[in-house]
Amino acid sequence: MNDPVKICVIGLGYVGLPLAVEFGKKFPVTGFDINQTRVNELMAGHDRTLETSDDDLAAAVNLKYTTSIEDIRDCNYYIVTVPTPIDNHKRPDLTPLLKASETVGKVLKKDDIVIYESTVYPGATEEECVPLLEKFSGLAFNKDFFCGYSPERINPGDKVHTVTKILKVTSGSTPGVAKKVDDLYKSIITAGTFMASSLKVAEAAKVIENSQRDINIAFVNELALIFNKIGIDTQEVLAAAGTKWNFLKFFPGLVGGHCIGVDPYYLTHKAQELGYNPEIILAGRRLNDNMGFYVANRTIKLMIKKGHTIAGSRVLVLGITFKENCPDIRNSRVIDVINEFRDFSSKVDVYDPWADHAEVKHEYGVDLIDRPSDNYDAVVLAVAHDQFKETDIRAFGHAEAVFYDIKGLLDKSLVDERL
Repeated sequence: MNDPVKICVIGLGYVGLPLAVEFGKKFPVTGFDINQTRVNELMAGHDRTLETSDDDLAAAVNLKYTTSIEDIRDCNYYIVTVPTPIDNHKRPDLTPLLKASETVGKVLKKDDIVIYESTVYPGATEEECVPLLEKFSGLAFNKDFFCGYSPERINPGDKVHTVTKILKVTSGSTPGVAKKVDDLYKSIITAGTFMASSLKVAEAAKVIENSQRDINIAFVNELALIFNKIGIDTQEVLAAAGTKWNFLKFFPGLVGGHCIGVDPYYLTHKAQELGYNPEIILAGRRLNDNMGFYVANRTIKLMIKKGHTIAGSRVLVLGITFKENCPDIRNSRVIDVINEFRDFSSKVDVYDPWADHAEVKHEYGVDLIDRPSDNYDAVVLAVAHDQFKETDIRAFGHAEAVFYDIKGLLDKSLVDERL
């Protein structure tokens, strides 16, 4: 990089913190977050998301943290890594992104570059964010300041594919800025970069990555529904089909998290805005969104076959994070399973050794138990944590209990049914 670089990373969550840490090993970096508790925790040298180790935090010698906008005025690269969720009607909620753009706009100076990493629909950076940057800075886009877009590819809980080891797509609002943005990321991304031709292309590339996975998982989820009716085990079918070299190895399950269960709605929103109804994407979303209800109802039917009275029955759900070996509970669809049991007046205990009790209570209104008891009428294995592989889950249920394995983690001889 020829120019002096001083970076501000806006948002210190699962995406922003690992990025700030890597940049902080080479450049002066200020990590900005509106959550004072989060900033205090990082200043104390610990990341509760476990995405970044204490040693890595200590190694980022040029990184400091703040909640004050005054501390980021002297930066010249602003990287926005805030969440882009959906609302209760499954529409894009750009509130965090727009608020972050306002914040950056208030400190933006001539020749500064604002890079967005948050997942959006194609065109959102220029249509939604740039006008706010112009409004609050009084500067002109592509004359006084510039933008880049480099979609995040963080995989929470993955200690192999970490931020520097995942190839990075980059882009800029002018060819010169695109080169600057690409060079900036090249300085830390050992896996290399791919410079897209425009902001919109980079935005679209990100949103289709997770839409593609969503559709593939919806396909195997539908296969699971069909094979259940036929009376064959889905995991065994997939194992047999997977012996062909070009068979895509996806597995059925609950589709949650901050990406796969959310991003397709950003693409479909833009398509519908332009007058096109995206049939395949929305069909996949509907199917995946209903899997939690399917699992609970299948378990209830199995309980009834064994003579259980459902109202007042005791059910244990193992796991509430959206994926295994990770404390991330964002958009976990395990809550759909829990709520369906509750609608049938079952008493549900939820155990997860990875999840934070206070966070789960705040987000879902669920009180996690410290340890499971025994004599449950049904046990549902919802998340494939390593701890559960080593646990005799049958010890949690009585002789006539129903055991349902959503993840296909256990041998089919140990459970009544696998998804």
